[in-house]
Amino acid sequence: MTVIFNASMLKLFDLFRLRTLNRYVEPFAMLNTVMQGIIKRLGIVMVLGLLWQCLAVLISSPDFPTFFAVLKSIHFHLTEGEMLANLAVTLKRVIISFSISMVLGVFFGVVMGTHNLINRFTDSLLIIALNVPALVTILLCYIWLGLAESAAITAVILNKVPTVIVMIREGARVVDQDLLAVARVYKLSASATFFKVFLPQLYPYMMAAARSGLSLVWKIVLVVELLGRSDGVGFALNTQFQFFDITGILAYTLAFISIILLIEALIFRPMDKIIAKGGKGD
Repeated sequence: MTVIFNASMLKLFDLFRLRTLNRYVEPFAMLNTVMQGIIKRLGIVMVLGLLWQCLAVLISSPDFPTFFAVLKSIHFHLTEGEMLANLAVTLKRVIISFSISMVLGVFFGVVMGTHNLINRFTDSLLIIALNVPALVTILLCYIWLGLAESAAITAVILNKVPTVIVMIREGARVVDQDLLAVARVYKLSASATFFKVFLPQLYPYMMAAARSGLSLVWKIVLVVELLGRSDGVGFALNTQFQFFDITGILAYTLAFISIILLIEALIFRPMDKIIAKGGKGD
């Protein structure tokens, strides 16, 4: 009995030590993964930049500036221009529009995916919303709401929400009903069933909607700023266009794309790892 007791205690001690070690090791492992992703993307950007530089030298045209000229333009606009302020304003609009669009899209997507009657009545409206040109929505928001910040944010949200709804609705339709039946057997509360059983099955669809949404939102934000705002990257691009400053246009574009790549590496990639880990039951 003493030997069995000691062996059990050793196993418990090893299990406790392993869990304690994992608690401290996992954050460093995740940080290492994030840094590897950033380094990989920087390497890809540098390779593309080198190809860009060689191609620009071969073409030797003022309409196709070199990669180094664009980098010099970024440095100029950062130190002597208003690039930081414009990037901050645009990023704020992107974050606000993206967050509201995701919340509304997930809510209405779940409702439509789980209630056939509501889905039948609203499906035509969803198709119309998906096919209304973004430019029309932006112009109508500016006409109806005025050239205000609220109009800009509203226009972006109206353009993004339908795409989120479509993805989440399709995910809600294929949720495993057997898991929901098990939850009912164990008499889980409605909130526990939703957050612990139903919602986790939508995580892949939510990540797909978030990725496609971010790429769509920031493009629409630039159009919104170009048409009716006096600040932001879109306004700056319009100014550069009026002076036919191709290098400046590419400088602002490259700067904002770099921010989006950082968001992908620092937020979406780690979230992918967490979701994959949970999906495996680890």
